[in-house]
Amino acid sequence: MPKPDMTAALTGISGILVTPFDGEDRIAPTRLRPIVDRAVDAGVQILVSNGNTGEFYGLTMEEALSMVEAGAEAVAGRVPLVAGLGRGIHDACALARASVRAGASALMIHQPPDPFVAPRGLVEYVSRVAEAAEGTPLVLYIRNDAIGIDAIARLCALDPVIGVKWATPNPMRLSEAMAESDPSIVWVGGLAEVWAPVFYAVGARGFTSGLINVWPERSVAIHGALEAGDYASARTLIAGMKAFEDVRAQENGGANVSGVKAALQLSGHDCGAPRPPAAWPLGEAQIEAIRACLPQS
Repeated sequence: MPKPDMTAALTGISGILVTPFDGEDRIAPTRLRPIVDRAVDAGVQILVSNGNTGEFYGLTMEEALSMVEAGAEAVAGRVPLVAGLGRGIHDACALARASVRAGASALMIHQPPDPFVAPRGLVEYVSRVAEAAEGTPLVLYIRNDAIGIDAIARLCALDPVIGVKWATPNPMRLSEAMAESDPSIVWVGGLAEVWAPVFYAVGARGFTSGLINVWPERSVAIHGALEAGDYASARTLIAGMKAFEDVRAQENGGANVSGVKAALQLSGHDCGAPRPPAAWPLGEAQIEAIRACLPQS
């Protein structure tokens, strides 16, 4: 997809796809297709393979590549597919090259979880991924803003970088980063629907969503309200699915993917259990909270 179109798409919903597993804990890519079809039909603008809701850090490199290929096949060019990548620099570069070959429209770079990350080292990391990606648009995934505004601005100045998914609950820091960075960058709310109005208020556009795996129509309605500046309607829509996100935030965030996969099971589309260290199985109260906020079929 050409860079200008990808930039525009980022202002929509970035739907983070789950990774389906079978009963033997093997990836089951064919189970992804109905999720993709429903999301595309509902109007979700971007789909993402190998995001955190896709359990990127629980996958082998081979599994991660298989999920990009499965995502590209299921999407079939109807919307852009963004492929997540990360880990050690050689793995990140190898996955970047493979994801581009598989048909990814852009690459999302997970912020390295390495305990020893220098801000200037992160700039070098992204630069090397950019070289491996050979001009493919890049989206940064910022989960820790302690790297500093200067480093964020330097990352945004790298030519292939077109967007930032901001996943820290710090809107004022986001505002500061936006002011100091390339004005062409698209800043996407990276903490799903619940935080989207707050991030929109300081200038972000679009948001990430795990809800799209089970209820894409609600995500699209929230996005439409925010784009229209109708914050009251957005808040009302968010209130109707907030219990889902509340469960996902429990157990130090360890119920995040678990909540999505439990909701899929309740909706009749079993994508297996999440892998450890996710919280599983969920408790009865958690299941009932999810059940109560899902649309009744």
